[in-house]
Amino acid sequence: MGLGTGIFLLVVGAILAFAVRDGVSGVDLTAVGWICMGAGALSLVLVLALGRRRTRAASTTYVERHDGVPPGA
Repeated sequence: MGLGTGIFLLVVGAILAFAVRDGVSGVDLTAVGWICMGAGALSLVLVLALGRRRTRAASTTYVERHDGVPPGA
C-alpha cells in the first residue's frame, strides 16, 4: 500500500464513522469506519518507516577510479 491508499482509507473511514447516519442491516458502519481509519493510519506509518529505511540504505555511494597507471609504477 502506498501513501495515497493510507490517506484514502483514513478519509473513507472518517466519512463512515462520523458522517453516515444510515445503516445497513447487520453491519455497524461506525465500526467499519474506525477499522478503516486504523488501517489507514497503520498504512501511513509503515510507508513512512519503510521509505525512511530505503532512503538511508540507498545513500551510500562507492567510487572506484581507474587512471590507467599500474599499481607500484
